[in-house]
Amino acid sequence: MMQIEGVAIEDTFAEAFGMRATRLVITAASRTWARHAAVAATGFATSVIACGCEAAIERDLAPRETPDGRPGVAVLLFAISTKELQKQLERRTGQCVLTCATTAAYGGIAADAVHEWLGLGRSLRYFGDGFQISKLIDGRRYWRIPVMDGEFVCEDRIGLVKGIGGGNFLILTRDAAAALAAAERAVVAMRRVRNVILPFPGGVVRSGSKVGSKYRTLPASTNEAYCPTLRGLVRSRLPAGVGAVLEIVSDGLDTASIRLAMGAGIRAACERGAERGVAAISAGNYGGKLGPHHFHLREILA
Repeated sequence: MMQIEGVAIEDTFAEAFGMRATRLVITAASRTWARHAAVAATGFATSVIACGCEAAIERDLAPRETPDGRPGVAVLLFAISTKELQKQLERRTGQCVLTCATTAAYGGIAADAVHEWLGLGRSLRYFGDGFQISKLIDGRRYWRIPVMDGEFVCEDRIGLVKGIGGGNFLILTRDAAAALAAAERAVVAMRRVRNVILPFPGGVVRSGSKVGSKYRTLPASTNEAYCPTLRGLVRSRLPAGVGAVLEIVSDGLDTASIRLAMGAGIRAACERGAERGVAAISAGNYGGKLGPHHFHLREILA
């Protein structure tokens, strides 16, 4: 059996599926205000099961990394379809970025990587009520929309790429405190990886789900095999001594980035794992029926 610092690595894989993704670059007079907009724009975006999209802050950007030379924040958004991603991008930018003091919005996908284009300024410009104007700079069109603190500048369109959603691993521990501590270590390590986000609150999922439900209206329901309070009532997947499980879910722009993030997260969770109450690392899969992207834990860690 493969182990890392006394923690068993189960011979299984995380099953992920294809999504549509984009990167939105938000700048402002200060990083504080760029983050205000980014946090608002990525609210209620943990799972496509009910939120419409999955989104989170990817990283902070230095002024030298942004189109207008101001502090910025990069946000990644993922959705099942181009149509849904377009809707989410337009609504979240219009309601959470345009409204935020001093901000501007730009595309963050390199032109040579773009699979499709999404409208941004071409949709939001109508808020200008006829007073909006556009500028073409180095082949890229920008819109200037008058607002009460000056102008909101945003790019006319931004790129879409084929992304991946659902890279995951499960942390099996003796109790809830040990699970949370291990998950927090994993999140810190994974957030250093670019092109990846952890869309759930704090990067951690307590309500791991399975596909389907006994109730026909629900597309997903609790993963009872990993619920410690149901041990003895269901076919449990929990080894003896495991009293809590937490999951880390990641979305990424490519498989290499997700593999890198998962590897970093698992190793961090296993740091002094045996003495800290971490028993095993597993993953959520559905026999290969959910998605075509399979991340085998032992291969990632080899």
